[in-house]
Amino acid sequence: MRDILTGGCQCGAIRFRVLGAISHQAICHCRMCQKAVGSISWPFFTVATDDLEWSRGLPASYRSSEAAERGFCSRCGTPLTFKAVGSDQIDISIGSLDNPAKVEPKGQHWTSSKVPWFDTQPHLPSISSTASPEEMLNRRPHQHPDHDTTEWPLP
Repeated sequence: MRDILTGGCQCGAIRFRVLGAISHQAICHCRMCQKAVGSISWPFFTVATDDLEWSRGLPASYRSSEAAERGFCSRCGTPLTFKAVGSDQIDISIGSLDNPAKVEPKGQHWTSSKVPWFDTQPHLPSISSTASPEEMLNRRPHQHPDHDTTEWPLP
């Protein structure tokens, strides 16, 4: 049996658990997803709505078209979900998982809208971090840790 996937928004106001099987995992390049997440693509996975449990808070929603709603945190703005109106399936942002490496995309959608330099990224110079662990602690981030907590916000 697969581990239960957990995740949430950046500030921790919204937390969730995925209790069932993933039915699809991909990267979407459509312009609507690009705008909705403020990036060049949206990595996501799909589960049955009944297999998604909101363990803290509920996302706000925005009807991005006549056919779909997008869920996000109204406090910090983190994009979380996409759901076709009337569907019993929901798409969840891979980046909102506590451990996004657990869900690997298996395909790409709307590649006609993919930015031309998307596939050149592995060839770019890379920097593993711009700050030391000590510098990061001194910044006192307001980001929720990548695990469930009994209290929120943290003391």
